[in-house]
Amino acid sequence: MRTKLALAITGVATLFAVTACGSTGSTEPSAAPSLDPANPVVVKVGASPVPHSQILEFIDENLAKDAGIDLEIQEIDDYQTPNIALADGTIDANYFQTEAYLAQQVADKGYEFEHGQGVHLEPLTIFSKKFDKPEDVADGSLVLLNNDPVNQLRGLRVLESAGLLSGLTDDDSALTLDGDDTKNPKKLTFNEVNSEQVPKFYAEDDNIGLAVINGNYIVQAKLNLDEVLAQESSQDNPNSNFLTWRAGEETPAIAKLDELLHSEEVAAFIKKTWTDGSVIPAS
Repeated sequence: MRTKLALAITGVATLFAVTACGSTGSTEPSAAPSLDPANPVVVKVGASPVPHSQILEFIDENLAKDAGIDLEIQEIDDYQTPNIALADGTIDANYFQTEAYLAQQVADKGYEFEHGQGVHLEPLTIFSKKFDKPEDVADGSLVLLNNDPVNQLRGLRVLESAGLLSGLTDDDSALTLDGDDTKNPKKLTFNEVNSEQVPKFYAEDDNIGLAVINGNYIVQAKLNLDEVLAQESSQDNPNSNFLTWRAGEETPAIAKLDELLHSEEVAAFIKKTWTDGSVIPAS
């Protein structure tokens, strides 16, 4: 079952402590045999609508019942609410984030979470309505980027791989590249917005030369794939998405869900559903 979850960010965050902590990736979980298909355990999972909720819905409709779990899928459109909801106990787990993003959230907000192995990857993609290939990009072109520091740097790396930036370090951002002719030889200018807003601004603003867009929002916005200029490589990519839960609370039901997320059936579903490569199983 899928529902929408929208929490007020202000105020909710005060419900949990903000003590600094570490983030530890779990090993492959082994679900306890106590789960009973005749009496399934409800697992509340917060997830981005695409592709995460779709993957969870496939599990709920095809695999969960026999495994003794019942998924209550709560769709969340932004990247802040899922971790707030997990920390305050509104949900049991979430499925939407990468290792780098979670590490930044832990450092900033003190979450005490654990997570499973990567399930799928959504390659960041550069779109352009003005240019057909990277070498055509005009000097001074406006680039629309995610304002989240982790995904922004990831987006800048895609621009670098396309030959539009050079010599980036992990400390770089849209701000550091302003006026740096060595790293930004084309004198690109940058506009930063929330990740979910990038496709909307790209579609509506003709001044935008390039837009770096998260894979899940590409699918939601039904963007024209003929406008793809470059895409993040999937080879040895560390930015896969995984299931996350509160530290010390990996229940048999959560462990079973993580096991199902890594099943051959789910990998086959991902390959069949997103044939354009916007979503691929983690290797």
